[in-house]
Amino acid sequence: MTDRLAHRILGDPPADIVFCHGLLGRGANLTTIAKGLLPHSSLLLDLPNHGRSGWTSAFDYLDMADAVAAEITRSCDAPVTLVGHSMGGKVAMLTALGHPDTVARLCVIDISPRASDVRPRFEPLLTALRAMDLTTLRDRADADARLARAVPDAATRAFLLQNLQHSGSGWRWQPNLDLLADELPAIGGWPELGLPPNTCPVTWIRGERSPYVSDQDLPVMRDCFPNVRLLTVPGAGHWVHADAPQVVVQAIADLLAEPVEDLSRP
Repeated sequence: MTDRLAHRILGDPPADIVFCHGLLGRGANLTTIAKGLLPHSSLLLDLPNHGRSGWTSAFDYLDMADAVAAEITRSCDAPVTLVGHSMGGKVAMLTALGHPDTVARLCVIDISPRASDVRPRFEPLLTALRAMDLTTLRDRADADARLARAVPDAATRAFLLQNLQHSGSGWRWQPNLDLLADELPAIGGWPELGLPPNTCPVTWIRGERSPYVSDQDLPVMRDCFPNVRLLTVPGAGHWVHADAPQVVVQAIADLLAEPVEDLSRP
């Protein structure tokens, strides 16, 4: 993966916080959190096959982590505080493990360093998006109405429809929907690297109503990141940063205050 990742910097460069979004998201989804952390400057990445970034022929977490590390090196004053949600949380963890010199602190939102089945949540969404006939689409209101049958929750539809872009005289989806649908097992997976743990400060945030982080995952997380603190957000689901943005902002602000003198691996 050689293409640069599309990104936006919020605040004055160079950025000292970098955000990695989740599946079917884009960097702009984390804007509210980034604004809450000003005057810290944030780099909002579009991960491969999402947003304005390029498409690939396969899904590979290690390639994505390499791309994130390269973008940090080019665009930031490394090491940075790296924040990742869901799929982006796995990318962030693998970046910290594979490129420890680029990450001073890590915040992982609602995902664990293990394989998890994402198909029940995301397969229906991808099916609904792929089934929409964009050639007959009139406007966004029409898209929302068509999507409502398969996706009755208005907030979820709004999240998905951010990916719908007007292109020339027609419409297109920014994410590589066909690849993402085919690669859901890989997206839910976790590559075993055999790398030493990273001892940087880590804040691990989970939503109380989300199934993606269990108490049984804590020993696995500590094997990768011994200096981890788990925060459970009451009432929040998988999109914790949308359900409780102020809590997430405060958690990252607290993480930014953590000393990072000892970044060496044991």
